[in-house]
Amino acid sequence: MKISYNKLWKMLIDKNLKRKDLQQIAGISSASIAKLGKGDNITTDVLIKICIALNCNLEDIMETVRD
Repeated sequence: MKISYNKLWKMLIDKNLKRKDLQQIAGISSASIAKLGKGDNITTDVLIKICIALNCNLEDIMETVRD
């Protein structure tokens, strides 16, 4: 199984935000944005910052998918 952040990217489109906007409002690094873009593992601290910035829950920005 792996993690998919497609829900996050859809949410950004719906809110008319770019990845750079997310980086700024959530206070996360460009390296974290790059990891998210590749579907790599990321710390829960970063995920929580994103959820706070976007006023959502973890299940709203990520999901598990079978390989």
